[in-house]
Amino acid sequence: MSQAADHVAIIMDGNGRWAQQRGKPRLVGHRAGARRVREILEACPSAGVKYLTVFAFSTENWKRTQVEVSGLMLLFKRYIRRETQALIDDGVRVRFIGDRMKLDKVLVSLMDELELLTSQNFVVNLTVALNYGGRDEVTRAAQRMARDVETGKLAAKDVTAEVLAGFLDTHFLPDPDLVIRTSGEARISNFLLWQSAYAEYEFVDTLWPDFTANEFNQLLAKFGKRERKFGAVLA
Repeated sequence: MSQAADHVAIIMDGNGRWAQQRGKPRLVGHRAGARRVREILEACPSAGVKYLTVFAFSTENWKRTQVEVSGLMLLFKRYIRRETQALIDDGVRVRFIGDRMKLDKVLVSLMDELELLTSQNFVVNLTVALNYGGRDEVTRAAQRMARDVETGKLAAKDVTAEVLAGFLDTHFLPDPDLVIRTSGEARISNFLLWQSAYAEYEFVDTLWPDFTANEFNQLLAKFGKRERKFGAVLA
């Protein structure tokens, strides 16, 4: 019996290499990758995917050149401005995860506005990980939880995995069923470390700007044939 992947998370890797293979600046690849998000997002409803989470910018990506980082921040602003109405029309609810403290105030304002404008949508839930790192997320969650213990809102003896999960950026999301990484790299790069404990993984060679809805659907079909045990032994 086939199973559907309600929540798919994607590490969108390979934008820079895609551009370099064509003799173009890395930012050209990032722009192409941003356009690819729309195609995959549009494929979700018919595929039964209710939640799509994409890794847009990690806490480690600040180490890239200033030109590339500045270009990416400008791209995020332009993307939000350009796509807002289409996201509303398509019934997409958008939320962001990650530490916003280091982000440009204009970008944060656009993020907040997009979350508000799409808050009543329910066709697909799009979560964008921006200035996000799994270790950073767990650290911030532990700090918030510790403050609640200090103030008496929470007793240390009552701390459970479920309680900690409620302090994570993703507290509003189910855990991912399937995590896809493009570009041929076989590592998770600090993405959804807590949440993906029992996720299925697919590492594909395709560079993100070339990743099509057809390949997406093929991976979903492959996932549907897997037997997920969650640590148990099935009879």
